Amino acid sequence: MADHVQSLAQLENLCKQLYETTDTTTRLQAEKALVEFTNSPDCLSKCQLLLERGSSSYSQLLAATCLTKLVSRTNNPLPLEQRIDIRNYVLNYLATRPKLATFVTQALIQLYARITKLGWFDCQKDDYVFRNAITDVTRFLQDSVEYCIIGVTILSQLTNEINQVSATAFLIEADTTHPLTKHRKIASSFRDSSLFDIFTLSCNLLKQASGKNLNLNDESQHGLLMQLLKLTHNCLNFDFIGTSTDESSDDLCTVQIPTSWRSAFLDSSTLQLFFDLYHSIPPSFSPLVLSCLVQIASVRRSLFNNAERAKFLSHLVDGVKRILENPQSLSDPNNYHEFCRLLARLKSNYQLGELVKVENYPEVIRLIANFTVTSLQHWEFAPNSVHYLLSLWQRLAASVPYVKATEPHMLETYTPEVTKAYITSRLESVHIILRDGLEDPLEDTGLVQQQLDQLSTIGRCEYEKTCALLVQLFDQSAQSYQELLQSASASPMDIAVQEGRLTWLVYIIGAVIGGRVSFASTDEQDAMDGELVCRVLQLMNLTDSRLAQAGNEKLELAMLSFFEQFRKIYIGDQVQKSSKLYRRLSEVLGLNDETMVLSVFIGKIITNLKYWGRCEPITSKTLQLLNDLSIGYSSVRKLVKLSAVQFMLNNHTSEHFSFLGINNQSNLTDMRCRTTFYTALGRLLMVDLGEDEDQYEQFMLPLTAAFEAVAQMFSTNSFNEQEAKRTLVGLVRDLRGIAFAFNAKTSFMMLFEWIYPSYMPILQRAIELWYHDPACTTPVLKLMAELVHNRSQRLQFDVSSPNGILLFRETSKMITMYGNRILTLGEVPKDQVYALKLKGISICFSMLKAALSGSYVNFGVFRLYGDDALDNALQTFIKLLLSIPHSDLLDYPKLSQSYYSLLEVLTQDHMNFIASLEPHVIMYILSSISEGLTALDTMVCTGCCSCLDHIVTYLFKQLSRSTKKRTTPLNQESDRFLHIMQQHPEMIQQMLSTVLNIIIFEDCRNQWSMSRPLLGLILLNEKYFSDLRNSIVNSQPPEKQQAMHLCFENLMEGIERNLLTKNRDRFTQNLSAFRREVNDSMKNSTYGVNSNDMMS
Repeated sequence: MADHVQSLAQLENLCKQLYETTDTTTRLQAEKALVEFTNSPDCLSKCQLLLERGSSSYSQLLAATCLTKLVSRTNNPLPLEQRIDIRNYVLNYLATRPKLATFVTQALIQLYARITKLGWFDCQKDDYVFRNAITDVTRFLQDSVEYCIIGVTILSQLTNEINQVSATAFLIEADTTHPLTKHRKIASSFRDSSLFDIFTLSCNLLKQASGKNLNLNDESQHGLLMQLLKLTHNCLNFDFIGTSTDESSDDLCTVQIPTSWRSAFLDSSTLQLFFDLYHSIPPSFSPLVLSCLVQIASVRRSLFNNAERAKFLSHLVDGVKRILENPQSLSDPNNYHEFCRLLARLKSNYQLGELVKVENYPEVIRLIANFTVTSLQHWEFAPNSVHYLLSLWQRLAASVPYVKATEPHMLETYTPEVTKAYITSRLESVHIILRDGLEDPLEDTGLVQQQLDQLSTIGRCEYEKTCALLVQLFDQSAQSYQELLQSASASPMDIAVQEGRLTWLVYIIGAVIGGRVSFASTDEQDAMDGELVCRVLQLMNLTDSRLAQAGNEKLELAMLSFFEQFRKIYIGDQVQKSSKLYRRLSEVLGLNDETMVLSVFIGKIITNLKYWGRCEPITSKTLQLLNDLSIGYSSVRKLVKLSAVQFMLNNHTSEHFSFLGINNQSNLTDMRCRTTFYTALGRLLMVDLGEDEDQYEQFMLPLTAAFEAVAQMFSTNSFNEQEAKRTLVGLVRDLRGIAFAFNAKTSFMMLFEWIYPSYMPILQRAIELWYHDPACTTPVLKLMAELVHNRSQRLQFDVSSPNGILLFRETSKMITMYGNRILTLGEVPKDQVYALKLKGISICFSMLKAALSGSYVNFGVFRLYGDDALDNALQTFIKLLLSIPHSDLLDYPKLSQSYYSLLEVLTQDHMNFIASLEPHVIMYILSSISEGLTALDTMVCTGCCSCLDHIVTYLFKQLSRSTKKRTTPLNQESDRFLHIMQQHPEMIQQMLSTVLNIIIFEDCRNQWSMSRPLLGLILLNEKYFSDLRNSIVNSQPPEKQQAMHLCFENLMEGIERNLLTKNRDRFTQNLSAFRREVNDSMKNSTYGVNSNDMMS
């Protein structure tokens, strides 16, 4: 006993150190000791002692969190009786100790919720023991307010816990690779058995609370109200059909309320309850009420018929009108934000044709317009909420052409007011921001772009008014700006204000031009666009003429945004050249046709590269514009005729374009934009290049000189490493741009003959020297991956040429050298593992995949002539693969895409190599496929299906051969592979159950791909398949079993025991019908999916 007391005191002391001490070392030691305690065998009994006798809240907290870890344990889980005891103990503990610290109560409730979730399908004597949450909570709800709060919090936390994927994804049994399916089964069962009762209970308690004339001075009443609102919000926020894996897409979703809840929403008192609460409770609670209203307003449309929906919408609009007429509470930013979300839902879930039929529509749209205008004018208040208001108006404006209702929508009156408020408020903000040194919204280009996209639609409604306003404001600012520049005494502040205003105007003009929709646009509107474009180009001439003295980065970025929109709408192969815009440009600026306009673009691009070479944002956006111009078929041909473009093709050196210099970059990664530059130049060069080798040699002179310089440095023993790195990285980035652009055989062969064999050794040497520095290796590996990529069949060597094989040898050499060296790095910190190691490995995988699937090498000759290039590359791939933990393969999207696409090629063309691997490597690859089948990325999932299909087909063929009486025995590899698979049947069976699981129970986005390996899996495991089928059938309600049995019969109807294409296609057709029938059968079942726990 004394032992117990002593160890208790020690534990309490450790808790104090963990939670109270400011000394990091002490805290870390305490943490380490407590982790050991959690893993100790007597942890359970000690936790109970801590709860019973612990003198501090921290020890109670420790006990609760340790117990939560214990019940969540996947290996060696606690027996059912013990979990029931813990659950009952926690409920009694909460019921008998009212004065616990809040964080302890919270931790204990979390423990209760976790036990309930993980034990949802556990039975004791045919009774689901963990499903009576409402009964568990009743005794709390009938007691005092304090206990009532605990009861409501329990339900709230439970709803939240069951709704959360992440919490259980790693908790559910380790032997299912399929946590998501298990999670969905629990969530669906909870939804069907308990959620509506919890929601109804919550609404009834809210009604009682609001009917009692809340005593708002009473703190405990506050707490109860808060918890009730949270509970209701959690119920409405539940993921009813398992679609929201991504929590960031909150905005325009529909709440998929089950049909069985209809009664609650047809009864107008539910909606009324929340609007009444909003007006009767303190503003600090109203955001939660509004959040509930946002969810209620987003109930799926199909829950109602047309008449019911009109009635529901009418109540909703009335409630919104009442809030707008009494806007006092909206001065709280949280309330204001939620109310803006509510307004946005009015249009995302209902059509304009339905809104205009609401009784008070004219009054409501006037109030909303006034509210929006006021909000926009107060730009400094809650800037993050503006998005919702603009999205409402954007959707309203976009619906105008389609509205069929006879009632007036009045948007032609109010939309221009919104446009005007947005534009004028942004211009007025400039002065205040500069004067008070506030944060400039223009710094956040993402947010500005988002608002401008919305404005582009809003501003196009009643476009004449928008244009007239923009012309008037632009002329005022431009005139003031010009006068200030000519005046000797102008203050820099005044100039900055006008530049800021012009920046906004140029962005906005770009946006409204980009909002032009070809079918809805008239000649008059194109002429107005012409007016706006003329003004921006005149301003550009003015600012460019001053660049030698001074320039404004934000204004330049706005110009580039404008050029991008202008290019998208008015330049290119699809544009009407007779557009009124060009007539206006010709009258004002003498630009008569597209070629002259393109020369303005190129002039601007060259000016920017000359003056802004050291400003990365401007350089990269300018080069992106050049790149976009070089893609169009007709525009690239017009561009080549311009003298400015010829100048660029003949003078691409750092003396003319400072960003190509190697001394001014502070950072090697800043050279990325060079690839874009050379891609564009490569496309321009190719237009007239043909087979002219002299012109090509001339163009490559600067790059040849750079290669010679690096070769010269490498040949001496001591050289300036920094300079060598910069020269080489710049060079390989340039070359990758050219290689990407040269997608025709003649031009690519010129590049190939230029680089091989002369310069290849330099690239190999760089990898050898600097393998540990990703800033150098990444560009070199990417260049090599581009060179071996048979883009548009450009790598077609003549029949007498060995170049395909020689190119693969170089590839193999680089992969082997990089791979062997990168594995010597040792332990890399977790936060740097991608940058230092995995990124390079991922590029090597892509390179190998491109080479193996390029169809320019016959890989059979390597072994035939004793050349180990192929073996080396494949062995390096295996070494690299085994150095990567499974979790990393799926955690890093680029790595997983390159790995799975390489594996697809290997299983398709090099299955003998896979079959010859060691058993542990084969198991590693198979389990990576098994995990990839459930990946969220559809490309990865489809690739895994394809790999699995190739492996299963190979196995099936080898098995068929081994049973036939043949004179030629199976080769050694196939024999070993068969043996391994027979020793570990569970691997293939696991994948059969996973694939079937996804097809039956999940939203299967690539059904065709899933169907291909499934037939082979079934034919290899017929007994396991029939057991699986029986367990699925038996898990259905008795009345459904016959139908389910029939579904499976039909699935195999007419299928033969072979994997011929005809048989596979038949199976794929059967599977489509099977999936439809199973889904129909389950929809009609009240608990079909949920009681089914066959694959846990």
